[in-house]
Amino acid sequence: MIARFRASFARHPVLSSGFLLALALVIFFAVRSVVALIYWADPEHRDQPIQGWMTPRYVVQSWQLPPEVMIEVLNAGPMPGRRLTLREIADDQGISVNDLATRITAAINAHRAAAQ
Repeated sequence: MIARFRASFARHPVLSSGFLLALALVIFFAVRSVVALIYWADPEHRDQPIQGWMTPRYVVQSWQLPPEVMIEVLNAGPMPGRRLTLREIADDQGISVNDLATRITAAINAHRAAAQ
């Protein structure tokens, strides 16, 4: 089988390289998906107390919220390229992390009450 691949690579180096690149990407994203699945399947990562180190996306995943709820709470306009922590967002808004966490918790409770 290896000899067959070497012969194929010698005849079609660009096509074989493209295939290897595609295979590497598939493996990368499959491993990434499995790691995320295992992490979020752990009950310890669900409904975690909101802390300053968390990102809005982490809170959305942990509390199983639609992203729109978090966007509304944060009064977020266009988000920057890098992910901001809740501490950085609170600093930008001139409030404490506890105040921001209180607003997020209130929105979570309102969303869950409306869903029932």
